[in-house]
Order: sequence, then C-alpha cells, then structure tokens
Amino acid sequence: MAIDDLLVDEHEQSERVRNWLRNNGIGIIAGIGLGLGAIYGWQWWQGQQMQQRREVSARYSQGMDALAQGRIPADGGKALIAEIDRGNPTLGTLAALQAAKALVDAGKRDEAIAALRGVKTPDPNLVSVLQERLARLLIDANKPDEALALLKDDRDPAMLAARGDAQYAKGDRAAARDAYTRALGLVDVGDPQHRLLTLKLIEAGGTPPHSEDNS
Repeated sequence: MAIDDLLVDEHEQSERVRNWLRNNGIGIIAGIGLGLGAIYGWQWWQGQQMQQRREVSARYSQGMDALAQGRIPADGGKALIAEIDRGNPTLGTLAALQAAKALVDAGKRDEAIAALRGVKTPDPNLVSVLQERLARLLIDANKPDEALALLKDDRDPAMLAARGDAQYAKGDRAAARDAYTRALGLVDVGDPQHRLLTLKLIEAGGTPPHSEDNS
C-alpha cells in the first residue's frame, strides 16, 4: 500500500473518531459524571454512617456512666434507651439492661420490669439474657407464672436455674428439682454456679447427681 493511501486511511480514521466523539461525547461525560457522583455518594453515606455510630457509642457511654453513678432520668431511662436503640439496637438492649439494674439498685423494681418489658432485641445473643433478667425480676415481684412464660430454653443453664426458682416460688418442688438437675448437667463441676445449683436442689428436696470423681 502506498504512503498516500496510508495517510488517507489515517485521516479517515481520525475523522471517524472525531465524529464519534462529537456524537457520543456528552453521553461519555455524563456517564463519567454519574460514576463519580455514585462514588462520592457512597463515600458520603459511609461517612455519615460512621459518624452516626460514633455519636451513638458516645451517647451510650455517657448514659451508662450516669446510670452507674445512680443518676437515673425521671422517665427511668426510656428516652435514652429509645435514642440509642434507633442508632444501634444491640447497644439499646444493653442500655435497657443497665437501666434496669440501676432501677433495681434504687429500689424501683417495678420500673425495672417495665423497662425490660418494652425491649425487642434483634440480637439473638442477648435474647436469653434479657428474658432471664426479666424473669428473675418477675419472680421477685411474686409473678412466677409470668416468669415461666419467658423461660423456655432447655439448653441454657441460667434459664433452667431461673425456671427452678420460679417453680420453687410456686411451691412446685418436683418441677423445681427437675429444672435444677437439668441445669446442673449443663454446668461444669468447677463452676461456682454448680455449687449454687447444688444447694438449691438440696433445698428443694433433691439429691445432687454424683460426679465421676465420687462414683
């Protein structure tokens, strides 16, 4: 192919490129703009989320410090719990548990019960803790039947122990013995809880199962 032909071909290709850019340039620029906008928007959203998490964590720390010092809000901590829960439901549950403890320490058991009743935690690791704490407050309030309705997990020694306490409070010693015995089977012999459960079983009229060391 002659040099002139090559020059013509290059010129035609250049013209085609320029024409294509003229026809599609706006779309390319718009696409780049949208892409950059999406990246910026994502970074902004992440920044907002991080800032919100920091603010919720700071509010939680401040609120828990106040409760630990016995400074309980007039509403029993409901507004504080709701505020934290909106930003972080797990921290909201922990805040409710801490508020309930502060209320109990202040001699306000019924308010503590009310605080825990309103908590709906999405964290499965805290469900059993929440239910067991509430159940124990209900037992103390002479409401063992309401407590038993919360204590359904046969694999949780703390729940089984609380179930035994509720049955004992009702006067059903046979059911209490059964719950304590099940709980003992889930707790290591060296655990302090094992000794406490053993004493409760004996008090309910039961005989502790022999350990392998004593058999």
